[in-house]
Amino acid sequence: PQKIDSMKAFVGYNKIRIENGAVVKDDPRVQINTSAIAKGYSCDIVADVLQSFGITNYMVEIGGEITMRGVNEKGDCWRIGIDKPTDDALAMNRELQLILSVCDKAVATSGNYRNYYVKDGVKYSHTIDPQTGYPSEQDILGATIIADDCMTADAYATAFMAMGLEKSVEVAKTISGLHYYFIYAKPDGEVDVLFSDEFQQFMVN
Repeated sequence: PQKIDSMKAFVGYNKIRIENGAVVKDDPRVQINTSAIAKGYSCDIVADVLQSFGITNYMVEIGGEITMRGVNEKGDCWRIGIDKPTDDALAMNRELQLILSVCDKAVATSGNYRNYYVKDGVKYSHTIDPQTGYPSEQDILGATIIADDCMTADAYATAFMAMGLEKSVEVAKTISGLHYYFIYAKPDGEVDVLFSDEFQQFMVN
């Protein structure tokens, strides 16, 4: 606990700043971890390259984060599946929670149901709560975000996992063009879903 508390002093976007195109850190011990946006950003970069070659219909997927433009080979919007949250770290028995039909958007999903570790019979999330320094114990099991670019979708999908349901909905409603679908656990352990009104237009019945 003491070591974690000491490391919390280095957490926060206010620990760094950009000056003349360079990253400046007041404390050399501060580190930047871009894993929460790296896959989404990479999707956007690949998409930009495809666009530069005049390719307008494509789907770029990196590690589950997806950027889609144009239509598929059938002339329809791209269809993607969102997995049900199950304790299946190896993804051997995947079931779909829902199917989305998406054009000219990006989709990112974050969840604790595959990325976790178990120690002494206790399951720990891979998402670290920046306020406590410990693995997140929030009620959201999976967060799927649709946005105009994949880096944005990726960033918020991860952030919402650490925020919890109530705070995530509050924040999401303030961001234009951000659509959410949350799978969460109720206090009694029952699993339920909550999604924005705009998200429903992408859902396939």
